[in-house]
Amino acid sequence: MRVTAVGRAGLRTRVTAGFAAGALMLSAVMALVSYQLTRDRLLEERERTVVRAAMADAAVVGDGLRDADAEVADVLGTLDTGDYRRVVVHRDGVWYARNADATIAEAIPRSLQRLVADGRPGVQRFRQNGHPTVVVAVPLSSSAVFYEIGSLSELERTLDVLALSLTAVAVMVAAGGAGLGWYSARRVLRPLGYVADAAERVAAGGYSTRLDPTTEPDLGRLTTSFNHMVDELSARLERDRRFAADVSHELRSPLQTLSAAASVLNRRREHLDERTAVAAQLVAEEVDRFQALVDDLLELARSDQPADRAPVDVVALARQVCAARGLSDALVTVADGTPRTWSLDRRRFVQILDNLLDNAVQYAGGPTAVRVGGDRHVCVVEVDDEGPGVHPADRTTVFDRFFRGRHANSRRRTDGTGLGLAIVAQHAAAHGGRVSVDDRPGGGARFRVDLPAEPA
Repeated sequence: MRVTAVGRAGLRTRVTAGFAAGALMLSAVMALVSYQLTRDRLLEERERTVVRAAMADAAVVGDGLRDADAEVADVLGTLDTGDYRRVVVHRDGVWYARNADATIAEAIPRSLQRLVADGRPGVQRFRQNGHPTVVVAVPLSSSAVFYEIGSLSELERTLDVLALSLTAVAVMVAAGGAGLGWYSARRVLRPLGYVADAAERVAAGGYSTRLDPTTEPDLGRLTTSFNHMVDELSARLERDRRFAADVSHELRSPLQTLSAAASVLNRRREHLDERTAVAAQLVAEEVDRFQALVDDLLELARSDQPADRAPVDVVALARQVCAARGLSDALVTVADGTPRTWSLDRRRFVQILDNLLDNAVQYAGGPTAVRVGGDRHVCVVEVDDEGPGVHPADRTTVFDRFFRGRHANSRRRTDGTGLGLAIVAQHAAAHGGRVSVDDRPGGGARFRVDLPAEPA
């Protein structure tokens, strides 16, 4: 039992998604590493800058405080700290700042204060009011400590811009990876598209279709297997065709003898008793049906030959076919602007129309319309009937050999061979065309034959 995956994405989608995910992962890792290295380097540089400035300012403050009459605030006022640095001195248990800012002393970490109390300088980073900050502590004497607080807000904004830029680059790399994946999948799947096209041509009857092994060396095994499959299929079909032709041909001679004998018996029915006369009539009818079956088998056996195209007045020929079956010429209508003469196989066109009309007469109450239309490249013939129509489930199999529709079976109709519509499909395929069936507006079936051709 074959299990089919439901909702699974196509191969091209999966390849594209794989490339995009791989590119995103790689770019994200590279961006993260780059950001971390850059951040650490910039923080170290910024911290060294603050430490150098703090040491220089501490030396100035220390020199100024050696004067016993000097005021701490005045000494701090001589420093040039700019907008991103603030200084404070803790002397004899009192905090001194350049301006009235009581929060500065409170912001200095206790751990750093304890470190400096032991007479050792220190540096510590922390966040003050949500902003990154670095503080440098320098002991000036046993009773005085100099603190310089440097803001890292500008550096944080720079790092934010860097993070945004790296994120944008990662997204663009992922998009580029998706584009590369889509292009690569398209390139990789293109040879498979050639194989699919070739398979469709073979399915349509083009058994001479072959793949070139030199086109895609990497698919050499697939190409060889495909060509071998088509060779085997062509050989099998040729054997079947020859068998059908040989059998049909061998049956014709005894059938002719049977037909002649049955004809003699049938002509002498009035001289026979009732039971014998009925039997003679049944024999004659079955021999005629057998003869029709053999003729249809021979027609199918040679229907795979190329179409013998020649200029054909399809409108006049359609009316002739209708007249030969005792149908009115008025059944045939022509669409406006449709050319009358086309390059077609005359014998096949007659067989197509004759079989469609025969199907309508036998199984669908008779034809109601025969329409001829088309454009510059396709000749279209439609035959409408007034029967029960073709069940939707049968519309693809109705053109198979020996297919008998539901309504035909229900009516016990056995006078057909079951090959008429199959011959229509074969003749349409010989022209490179196709046949289809649909519902007719108002009831019944509409058979449509599309024959690629050029107006003659």
